[in-house]
Amino acid sequence: MIFRFIIVLIFFSTGAFAQDNFIKHKISQGENLSVIAKKYDVTVKEINNANPNAPKILKLNSVLLIPNKNKKEVASKAKSLAKAESKVETVVNNEAGSHEVLSKETLWGISKKYNVTVDELKKANPLLETEGLKIGQKIVIPSNEKPVIQEIASADVELYREVKPKETKYGISKEYGITVAELERQNPSIKGKVPVGYLLKIRVSKEKADAIQAAKAIEESQNAAVTSPVQIAETAVIKKDSTFVKMTSGSHSELVDQIIANATENIGIRYRSGGTTKAGFDCSGLMICTFNNFDIKLPRSSIEQSRVGTKVNSEEAQKGDLIFFRTNGRRHINHVGMVVEVAEDGEIKFVHSSTHGGVMISSTKEPYYTRAFSQVNRILE
Repeated sequence: MIFRFIIVLIFFSTGAFAQDNFIKHKISQGENLSVIAKKYDVTVKEINNANPNAPKILKLNSVLLIPNKNKKEVASKAKSLAKAESKVETVVNNEAGSHEVLSKETLWGISKKYNVTVDELKKANPLLETEGLKIGQKIVIPSNEKPVIQEIASADVELYREVKPKETKYGISKEYGITVAELERQNPSIKGKVPVGYLLKIRVSKEKADAIQAAKAIEESQNAAVTSPVQIAETAVIKKDSTFVKMTSGSHSELVDQIIANATENIGIRYRSGGTTKAGFDCSGLMICTFNNFDIKLPRSSIEQSRVGTKVNSEEAQKGDLIFFRTNGRRHINHVGMVVEVAEDGEIKFVHSSTHGGVMISSTKEPYYTRAFSQVNRILE
């Protein structure tokens, strides 16, 4: 009898000890093993070892066993995390807001919609850096600390002003009723004297914009173009808000260098079909993300991108041009990159997101791209 009692005691003690070594976690929407592992300060491998029969694709509301390395420490951390999540929920409901991601939406597009920056969106949603946007995902929209100012700013209008000969920053800023410092803040790329032909971006109130445009209409008739779309290549179809690209007149080598530097910073990031974030890019997604960072809008697909800008001969290719290919024997354009270097012998090096190597630099001297080459388009004139 005593022996049986000891066996039963050992059985229950072992069961209690085993349960004490694990924490049960109910899977919520948007969670994956990496997120859960980070939450409990364990590795993905440790979770897999604790759940050998768990399916590879996690199911909503299913339960995982999480190794409990230090019960008190983990419990405290989970409690703090719960408070933080509760606080975030309060911010979402009371101060900030949320947005459900739709098909083909990008961070840049969402930031413009809510009048916030891409960096502010990433700070409010840390997982965007690693996982990118997902259709149906709800992301936090950071609130403006001064809603009254935001309401006033939302009534502002963004104008474009081409610099004419002998004009100065002071004269232009006075024309629009802003200071030179404000003009420079809105156009951080200008340093020193503004080059003739440069396209300035100026944000003013709607009333001021209407007055300026009315005055210009009287004085200059049709010669005062506020914005200039690029020339469209043959067979192009112009679509509202999708195929217009801003022109940059005059000296723009510095801008081109900045665009190239921005694109090449992504070298090594994996290829992801439909990807437009650092979580993964497809070829046209890399171009969209890069040019969007400089307020230059491109259409979504490589075939549509091939229809904007001015088509030039490969011998005339320059840094910053888009270069297009028909890969895998396709009859139509299905791949795009950006020219980063042109050699004297005609070799063109370009940055692109390849299905096999992710973001990388390749050359038209490579047999594959020699055969697949289609055309070069100039986006910046």
